[in-house]
Amino acid sequence: MIDNIDKIKNLLKFENEHDFYFLQIIQRKKDLKVKGANNSSRLIKAYYIHSIDQLDKYYKEITTLCKVFEARACINLNKRNSVDISLEMLSRLATNIKNNHPGAASSLFNHICGEFHSEKDKKWIVDIDHKNRREINEVVAFIELLQPYQVKDKFIDLIESKNGFHIISKPFNMEKFKESYPEIDCHKNNPTNLYIP
Repeated sequence: MIDNIDKIKNLLKFENEHDFYFLQIIQRKKDLKVKGANNSSRLIKAYYIHSIDQLDKYYKEITTLCKVFEARACINLNKRNSVDISLEMLSRLATNIKNNHPGAASSLFNHICGEFHSEKDKKWIVDIDHKNRREINEVVAFIELLQPYQVKDKFIDLIESKNGFHIISKPFNMEKFKESYPEIDCHKNNPTNLYIP
């Protein structure tokens, strides 16, 4: 079991009433150990977290659903804004209707929440698939040396995953990073693990 609730709480900042974090309970086929499973996943439930109190209120339900569905709870650390999301939804809904795809409206809000954020202090995820702390420290040290040089302390935190860790970082020169670490995945707008049973 992996429970990152205390670390995650320290990374959430709510600056106005429209801020929220997008949390999903996702059932991944490869976690179910199904023969022939691919990387597809199924959304069990989505939450829009507007405060630490709200996260605390739903946490027992979140962990229970993860256990029942053999799923994981993931949260995107790049804040969303309900006004920005709503405006984007209106725009896409109009486009969908114009293109004769009105049925897509039912899942549109979650889809936009997954891809669209308005975070000024962006957080990236460097996905390390092992737990060798010496190598992880080397990667963190390398990130600190990358441009932009004026951004100091790019490393934010280390979040445990099933097979390794997510390095949570401020933005850095991705191209230079990939030259030295082509095997490591970096994500500019992906969720990290809150809870894995």
